[in-house]
This record gives sequence, structure tokens and C-alpha cells, in this order.
Amino acid sequence: MPELRSLALQCLVEPDPAAKVAAVAAMAEAWAGGALPLDATTALAAADALIPGRPARPELVAPRLVGRRSMATVEGRAMLVHALAHIEFNAVNLALDAIWRFPSMPEQFYADWLRVAKEEAYHFSLLAAHLSTLGCAYGDYTAHGSLWEMVEKTTGDVMARMALVPRTLEARGLDAIPPLRAKLAQAGDEAAAAILDIILRDEIGHVEIGNRWYWHLCGLRGLDPITTYDELVVQYKATVRGPFNMEARRKAGFSEEELRALPEQ
Repeated sequence: MPELRSLALQCLVEPDPAAKVAAVAAMAEAWAGGALPLDATTALAAADALIPGRPARPELVAPRLVGRRSMATVEGRAMLVHALAHIEFNAVNLALDAIWRFPSMPEQFYADWLRVAKEEAYHFSLLAAHLSTLGCAYGDYTAHGSLWEMVEKTTGDVMARMALVPRTLEARGLDAIPPLRAKLAQAGDEAAAAILDIILRDEIGHVEIGNRWYWHLCGLRGLDPITTYDELVVQYKATVRGPFNMEARRKAGFSEEELRALPEQ
């Protein structure tokens, strides 16, 4: 009988974006309908070479080698939307990875990350569809793998994963989306701007999930969340930089003490 974490692993190693999106939707529907059991205790195994499943294109390059994205041209806007689609595709994979990789968490942990996978897949679908209106498709431009690199670094510790992926890298998205939306709207791409409104709304919830589970895990381990976070940033060589979207971060569950501790710009 299918089981949630095993299915999440199957979805994760699926290389075709459309098939991955469809599989995530089916998994979420089965879970919502009570037709999908959860085995939270079994430690699953998978070949590292298969994770994550992704198509042969886009070609992954260093961040500095990704082309410039001028809003003055259709191609420039397409390159930006393509970059956003790549981020959302990686975000689907990171949510699926959280589900299968970390055993012995409460059931709500897996339900939360299934919700994230479903919403990230929806975001990817919106952006991929918009790319077609700009005359291209996902994979037509180069991309970088910075987000997934941190996922790989934190495979051994669920607390580090929660600290450094949703509440660090994804939280950076809360800061970056409003100015990107403004650029797209100013360029006349109101459809892309509307998609970013949806993404920002949902990403606040995703970061909140990371915050909540990070604090939960710190509590279980008797650790101070704020000092522990600073230590993890140093240990894993993460980057925390602004400017910061304080309103969105508050909605995502950051405390005033945490916001005050952010580096000054």
C-alpha cells in the first residue's frame, strides 16, 4: 500500500517537471482524503545520485554566470521568470526531501511539508505557463543550484535544515519578491506581477512552518533558538543579508528579538 514518505521520495527522484507536479498533486489529494497512511518511524534510504530528480535542462552554472535580466526586453523578463521558476522547482524538491528524509517527527511535520510541496508545485506551474506566453519554456536558460546546495549540507540534521533553508534562504524570498514584483509591473507584465503576489502570500506560510519546527526542535534539545541560529549560520557558512521585509517576516513568525538581531544595512 502506498505510504506518504515513500511516495514523497518517489516524487523527489522524478526528473520530469510536469510528472513531478502531477505526482505531488495526487499525493496531496490522497493525503487530504485519508487514503494515504504515514510511517513516521522507518528510516528510508535512497541513492544520492538520484536526488533530486531534475531534467537535463536547465544547465546549472555558477550564480555569477547566469545571464542578466533586463526588464526592457521580453527576453529579459523571460530570464527573470525562468529564474523564479527554477527556484520554485527546487522548492518542490526541498519540501519532498524534508518529508522522506527525517523520520520520527510528529505527523503535522509531514502534513506541513506536503502542503509546502503542493503550493510550490502550483507556483512552478504558474511560472512555467507564463514562460510559454513569453515564447520560451523552463530549461531554455541557465540556472544555478545555490538553494539545493544548502539542502545537501543539512541532510544530517533536521534542526539545521529548518534553520537554514526555510527560515534563511526562503525567508530571503520574502525580502526579494516585492522589488521584483515592482520591476515586472513597471515593465507592463501584470500577469507575472500577479503570480508573485500569490508566491509571496504562500511563502510567508512556508517560512512560518520552518520557524515553528525550528523552535520546536530547539525546545526538545534544550537550546536557545537565537544563539543556536547564529551558531548554525557560522557552522554551515550561510549568508543573512538585507534589505529585509520586516512586515512579511513578522507574519512568518519571526520574533521582535530575532528581527532586531538581523544585520544592519
